[in-house]
Amino acid sequence: MTEKQLSDFIKRGKEVLQIEEKGLAAIRESLDLHFAKAVEMLAACTGRVIITGLGKSGLVGRKIAATMSSTGTPSFFLHPVEGAHGDLGMVRAEDVVISISNSGETDELNALLPAIRSFGTKIISITSETNSTMGRLSDIVVRTKVPCEACSHGLAPTSSTTAALAMGDALAVCLMDHKAFDSQDFKKFHPGGSLGRRLTLCISELMHTDNIPCTAQESKLSEALNVLDKGGLGLVALLDGKKLAGVITDGDVRRLVCSGNFDIDMAASSVMIENPLRITPDMSAAQALDIMESKEITVLPVVNEDGILTGMIHLHDLLGKGRLKFADNVRS
Repeated sequence: MTEKQLSDFIKRGKEVLQIEEKGLAAIRESLDLHFAKAVEMLAACTGRVIITGLGKSGLVGRKIAATMSSTGTPSFFLHPVEGAHGDLGMVRAEDVVISISNSGETDELNALLPAIRSFGTKIISITSETNSTMGRLSDIVVRTKVPCEACSHGLAPTSSTTAALAMGDALAVCLMDHKAFDSQDFKKFHPGGSLGRRLTLCISELMHTDNIPCTAQESKLSEALNVLDKGGLGLVALLDGKKLAGVITDGDVRRLVCSGNFDIDMAASSVMIENPLRITPDMSAAQALDIMESKEITVLPVVNEDGILTGMIHLHDLLGKGRLKFADNVRS
């Protein structure tokens, strides 16, 4: 291809994205109480949220159903043609159906909606035409009218499907907020992910137990720093016998040097953080991650019920990224 042809592709690509951006801006500006009422209806649903649509709208519907299911709103996709041939038996009165059609005049879809209404099931439609057949058959209409399609002929669903997809995301996120769906809930619905699997493990399965960087609290600072440097975790534990008495981190040493009070022969215990944060081997990786995130630290000592040091855990051990050579301070 010539440089001009390549340049034309880039130009056209930018035009398409600009048209779709305008479509999203249009539905954002037109968002009204009907959207809020739709969220309210979905939040009050005691059954499942059932998404239906045909063609490109059906593909969008499948994605919306997947997003809702993974974020705490039980949902599945119902193909309108299959629904007319028996799958409608999956629909219950306590469910809410979200029907998607840009024109609102999809025959196969509209033929199904009266039967759904006869069950007492509520219907939300996502369409550009409020007064369409689908709109009139619905309890709530969420309008997704875009200025035009990005297709040169205005025929291929482009801007309209982007708008419907974005509206589905908006509904799903509002439901997440309403239900206070957090990262722990997300983990429950994603056990197959590598991070999800890792966060369900116990600390005992992930922690460092060999050559733990530790020394007696009576040690000089020089000895503690030597252990800190060789340990590679950014933290050295100071022990009273076998029990954790305190810790010194890379950050503590940096601050000590900057203060002008650094003395290599001083007692390590005079520098240590007493009664530092610690976790136990039976805690989950997710619990440890919560502590690290809330306290903005990257390494924690692990002690048993008697306070005896049994290991150390680093943030990268939880996330599966290997060991990091430097860590921030551990504060009580």
